[in-house]
Amino acid sequence: MKEARVLPKTSESESLHRRALGLFPGGVNSPVRAFQGVGGTPRVMVSARGAVMRDADGNQLLDYVLGWGPLLLGHAHADVVKAVERQAREGTLYGATTPLEIELADRVQRFYPAAERLRFVSSGTEAAMSALRLARAATKRSVFVKLDGCYHGHADPFLIRAGSGLATLGTPDSPGVPESTASDVRVGTFNDLASIQTHFDREGDSIAAVIVEPVVGNHGVIPPAADFLPGLRALCDRHGSILIFDEVMCGFRAARGGAAELYGVKPDLVALGKVIGGGLPAAAFGGRKELMKLVAPEGPVYQAGTYSGNPIAMAAGNAALQVLEADPGIFRRAEARTGLLAAGLREILQRRKLAGTVNSVGSMWTIFFGVGRVASMAAVRTADKGRYARFFHGMLERGIYLPPSAFESAFLSDAHTDDDIDRTLEAADEAMEGLT
Repeated sequence: MKEARVLPKTSESESLHRRALGLFPGGVNSPVRAFQGVGGTPRVMVSARGAVMRDADGNQLLDYVLGWGPLLLGHAHADVVKAVERQAREGTLYGATTPLEIELADRVQRFYPAAERLRFVSSGTEAAMSALRLARAATKRSVFVKLDGCYHGHADPFLIRAGSGLATLGTPDSPGVPESTASDVRVGTFNDLASIQTHFDREGDSIAAVIVEPVVGNHGVIPPAADFLPGLRALCDRHGSILIFDEVMCGFRAARGGAAELYGVKPDLVALGKVIGGGLPAAAFGGRKELMKLVAPEGPVYQAGTYSGNPIAMAAGNAALQVLEADPGIFRRAEARTGLLAAGLREILQRRKLAGTVNSVGSMWTIFFGVGRVASMAAVRTADKGRYARFFHGMLERGIYLPPSAFESAFLSDAHTDDDIDRTLEAADEAMEGLT
């Protein structure tokens, strides 16, 4: 007879969240943490190690969020912790160049050769907005194309959604984004090359850039169709536009060298982040030398940041990438376990006769309920959010922490074991029993 399940305690998280509601909008400092997509009490975390986090109530949770992607090595990896502690004793901020920046840039280039030159920043938003500014300066054009469902941070130009038709100008997706900003944005559909071709046919000589998550992650994992990224490359080449890959999430996740390596398409500019900081705030934009020469102080395109190249973040990034260089098997192991988990979840969906699918690329994965195939945002929007919310809480009750949103990527780390995968699938089987 199966033992009765003991539900995780929540009283301390509830108390802390009530305090937070009086201090922060929605009680959080980033919206998805508020659990609005799934309901219930947001967990307040106090510690983590390996693949496990501990919340304020003492619950041990097997973590598939991993800081939203950066922690490919898992939480509190010994080498990263030592590097951070060592650098903290030497100083936390200099406002000057350090050897750590140079070392990390060399390492990033070995993983991602398309970043012939790069500039460190502190967030993926900074990296993406700086890459777009550079593309506009290089082409002397202002219009750019983004893809419906691809997220590039919260800078004004990126908070744009598609209108009622492919030829419609972008409209602001958030109050505070002026119509004048939206007027320079054209929105296409991921995996629909014709939707981007339409914009180029109409005003190709005015388009500065196409920016794309080459593997969509911020609305759940969507891999590119075989001809999609090569098609974007060809369109940009034909019209003198800049192709920007936003690999803040999928860099080091889709493959060792990101989506550029996995799919064999080289961007002109790239935004990188998450993994390169080893769990600390660090990101970068980079690309072809002749483009990067335009960045100040070498060129006229202004970009600056007090915390850019912060020595503690650089120390953490160096330590993380040094581990990844020394053991390339980390990528294979994480991808293999992600594949096992995805296959197991698909089998449970089929056996329990639940409509749904699981997309995975590298060490990224997403389960979608209510849909048989997800290759576009149109399919994502038809997924069953309510069923995911019930699944999320069923897993949380069993000590498994998934993204508190139906439309976010989950992640694996090298700290996840085969036993963790077995435990997760056992929990998923039980949680899905209540969904039929």
